[in-house]
Amino acid sequence: MTDIKVLLVDDHPVVRAGMEGILSAHDGFEVVGEAENGKIAVELAQTLRPDVILMDLRMPGGDGVSAITEITKKKDAPYILVLTTFDSDRDIVRAIEAGATGYLLKDTPRDELFRAIRSAARGETVLAPAVAARLMGHMRKPAEEKLSDREVEVLKQVSKGLSNREIAKALHISTATVKTHLIHIFGKLGVDDRTAAVTVALEREIIHLDR
Repeated sequence: MTDIKVLLVDDHPVVRAGMEGILSAHDGFEVVGEAENGKIAVELAQTLRPDVILMDLRMPGGDGVSAITEITKKKDAPYILVLTTFDSDRDIVRAIEAGATGYLLKDTPRDELFRAIRSAARGETVLAPAVAARLMGHMRKPAEEKLSDREVEVLKQVSKGLSNREIAKALHISTATVKTHLIHIFGKLGVDDRTAAVTVALEREIIHLDR
């Protein structure tokens, strides 16, 4: 199986060195480069062609959200997994809406980080539990409010096992829009991942599996 190529973006050399050591010592990952700010990350994303970028948010010389926005505009852009110490509602929402595939905190255990990178490489939305809880609190709707028609459409595609990119292509929308819909779906259903969202939607008969 081909290693997942990872680009590390963080303004702290010690953090980058630590992450490089953790990933390089584990089978299945290859660190192809490092960047100290978002501006450099945009350049390296094009030249190194990583599968996944681990992106910090607040960096001098080019912040993470701006970099995410620029990188995800490109064709066949890598997936971006935010890895930061900041968990404010504003930071989380801005990063996801900019196009980040997932959002983790730097205290994430290494095994969870490995799983998150693998999930991100498949285009799956990944949220740290604490982040998911904040998003649900920020976006939760009254229980009686139903999912929008578009959210149901997205959830139906999720139930078929499609990635975010495949859903975007099928529904003729951007991957960033798919991610935003998923965050809203998670909040309304009170869940924090795709599998749980499908399970709850089936239980509530919001969607039905094709027979």
